[in-house]
Amino acid sequence: MKVGFMNKRLAAVVFACLVLSLVFAAEGVCKPRVRDEVKIPDVGGYLTLACDFHMHTIFSDGRVWPTIRPEEAWREGLDAFAITEHIEHQPHEKDVRTNHNRSHEIARGSAEDLGLLIIKGAEITRDMPPGHFNAIFLKDANATDVEEWRDAIKAAVEQKGFVFWNHPGWTGQQPEGKSIWYEEHTELYKKGWMQGIEVVNEDEYYPLAHKWALEKRLTMMGGSDVHSPTGLNYDFAAGEHRAMTLVLAKEKSEGAIKEALLNRRTVVYWRKNLIGEDKYLRPIFDGSIEIINPEVTIKGKGSAYVQIRNKSEVDFELEAAGEVEEVSAPGSVTLYGEKVNLLRVRGKKEELAGKKEIRLPYKVKNLWVGPEEGLRGELVIRINFVAAEKE
Repeated sequence: MKVGFMNKRLAAVVFACLVLSLVFAAEGVCKPRVRDEVKIPDVGGYLTLACDFHMHTIFSDGRVWPTIRPEEAWREGLDAFAITEHIEHQPHEKDVRTNHNRSHEIARGSAEDLGLLIIKGAEITRDMPPGHFNAIFLKDANATDVEEWRDAIKAAVEQKGFVFWNHPGWTGQQPEGKSIWYEEHTELYKKGWMQGIEVVNEDEYYPLAHKWALEKRLTMMGGSDVHSPTGLNYDFAAGEHRAMTLVLAKEKSEGAIKEALLNRRTVVYWRKNLIGEDKYLRPIFDGSIEIINPEVTIKGKGSAYVQIRNKSEVDFELEAAGEVEEVSAPGSVTLYGEKVNLLRVRGKKEELAGKKEIRLPYKVKNLWVGPEEGLRGELVIRINFVAAEKE
């Protein structure tokens, strides 16, 4: 076959994209085309929208054609996403025309057909400091393609974009993977040009970034930063999922997502962990838990089983955070996601009688309100105590 006007390298790139497309088509034949919903409850009158605002395609250094990203996002339960091509890092520029809006334009039709919101974005890619920054809600990503990094971020801000610092502890930029806050970051922060920070990127969690987000009131972000097909990065059959940002939005719209990000209503979903502020993690936990038999009977030092449904997909890992006078309960327990779990409680006193509300204090180890600091929560049950019969 003659290549014609295409050079050999371009032919190879196009061929690779065709192969990937055939792989996905074959996958559709072998597997049902189904969507795995992200099951985290809506809370506080807000919708909990699953979002990923950091990913790449062949239009920068990714390995897929842009139409693959909406299909992956739909299958993996996302509600909104952004393709954020590197502005300065263009390894395929000899093969693919450098137009920083083009991947968004190609993917938009597929995203809309699948009912997904696709948000225009770009990754301003500079050496540290200041490093890499994502800008989303852009009108024209090409406007950020300028020589001076300050001018690039300014161009995003002038478009009313939302700008966040990417992978602040990435070993490719920071010594030994340590998160370092430079004077340039202080400059951006004071100008209001840095509104968020990635607490999680791909498979890395940055405790210092988590601390900065809380102290400096920056929006907590989590992104997959995916370059390959997601099926090569995650074992979905084993329950793995991409890192994502859960956005608590008033409605499913681009404007509502932007409003939520500006007001810091986010929770990062990474591995088996939820990372965010107490005021958002607490209602997610409370809204996920349903005690099926809220009143049980215990006779003397006997026991009873409390049935607890976890309506979310997250396995909540509980560790006792104190004791109560009337009953004892397991020191650690896992409330498995989308399951009904049994919790055995035992009476401590033979003579106790009457109905009483008992609050069992636990720390939810994988809901982080601070750097690896678990949320304090309670399981509330009503117990009908019956005094043991005296011999």
